[in-house]
Amino acid sequence: MNMFTLSAKSCMSHLLLKETFDQFSFIEGEITTFNKFTLNGFLYKDFFDEKPERSYSYWRELRDFCFNIIKGKRTPLNFKIILSLAPEHFGDFLKEHQIQTFSPNDITGLYLNFHYDGTILQCITGISMRTFTMDKSLEKEWDAYVESFLRKAGIEREK
Repeated sequence: MNMFTLSAKSCMSHLLLKETFDQFSFIEGEITTFNKFTLNGFLYKDFFDEKPERSYSYWRELRDFCFNIIKGKRTPLNFKIILSLAPEHFGDFLKEHQIQTFSPNDITGLYLNFHYDGTILQCITGISMRTFTMDKSLEKEWDAYVESFLRKAGIEREK
């Protein structure tokens, strides 16, 4: 687990206006402005004519909705947005980072937890496994990947 304190302006631009995080699954969110808006990214498959194979919405499907809640002259009082690398990319991640001790089925989520308290925006990484393990190789690789991803995207860190 790593915690990054990010420039709110830079990160919000990437979260709400750019495609930077669009390929991630949206797990859940909570945005407090004049009301508290609670969002669950879980897809209710019975709603669809063609049932999706995935369990969660992609961030790109909710980004504009969240932007419409947040936009305006005032910043939100607070928010949390939880994203995960989409499960269909778990295998590629393991392969690219040469992690052979786990399979995609061992992983529940590779998370980005964005939290804004009204002044400070933080991104906290995390992983969730289906079974307990003392092996921290996946967690370390995810932390390093997120740090590199944020840097390459040009998301500024607070000093």
